[in-house]
Amino acid sequence: MVEQTVKILNRAGIHARPAALIVQTTKDFKSVIHLEKDNDQINAKSIMGIITLMASYGTEIRIIAEGEDEQDAVDTLVRLFNSKFEED
Repeated sequence: MVEQTVKILNRAGIHARPAALIVQTTKDFKSVIHLEKDNDQINAKSIMGIITLMASYGTEIRIIAEGEDEQDAVDTLVRLFNSKFEED
């Protein structure tokens, strides 16, 4: 299992477009991938789950992946979060 904490850097937070980008990014990984905010943990391959996190600017999210490509999955998601979901 690989974990890494990231901070939401885009001003709008995670809304429909970033949630769709996360799902699109994670769908090709074989690993089970979760996002965790506070005590809420959701499947990173579920757009509805991601939106229900209601993660705003500055929120810390923990990315957790387990499986054969777990490190690549986490690294790819960290890059996506750090790019501000290509919004800025």
